[in-house]
Amino acid sequence: MFTAFTLPDSLSLDDLHTFLGRAATVDDGSTRLVGAGGVLAVYVGVLAPSGILDRAPTVMGLRTYAVADERDFDVVVPIRALLDRVARLRNDIQDPTAPIQILVPPVVTAASWAAITPPRGGWTPEADVDADLLESAAKAGIDEVAATIPAGTGEQIVHRVRSEVWSRPVVGADAVPSGAAFAALALGFLGADDRVRLFSSGPWLRVSTSRGHVLVKQRGGPGSL
Repeated sequence: MFTAFTLPDSLSLDDLHTFLGRAATVDDGSTRLVGAGGVLAVYVGVLAPSGILDRAPTVMGLRTYAVADERDFDVVVPIRALLDRVARLRNDIQDPTAPIQILVPPVVTAASWAAITPPRGGWTPEADVDADLLESAAKAGIDEVAATIPAGTGEQIVHRVRSEVWSRPVVGADAVPSGAAFAALALGFLGADDRVRLFSSGPWLRVSTSRGHVLVKQRGGPGSL
């Protein structure tokens, strides 16, 4: 099936390239693209539980873009394939103010996190969180994971350590798992002067700044599919 979307200008293309590049350093598997009503939602996976006994949360990053297309679509594609297409288009730009059409790469089988859709509404505002608090928690977790996992460690042990570290609540912000802080830092959503807003909806938590959103689904509650 032919699927494409049209960004308004090169600034949007540059932004998408930066976002996908950061996401690929965390998980270079897939990205979910949801187009509806002239808006493109780009979801990326950061953390996901491995098996039914893993209590780690599902953590996703999200940025939205205005697009010229009104058609609806919902596809999961290889993040590297889309990143390569975006990079080639950036090299070919002649008019930075002109719209840019991007052909979507061939669809892949959905990753586990991509099969879960966050609520579109019903979000309840919670207390704001200091950006420095999340950044400190993320950096402490990164250091702990690096110190705990020696070179040559098996994949199962690596995942278990990461799951334990990133499932813990942020000290001073108990509603926020450390994995959400990691996602916000890794995806470039934290800035020194940014207001970090929290919203909840059932088992879901949304961490929002002017730069993007982190969506968290805790294990044990029903989610939207």
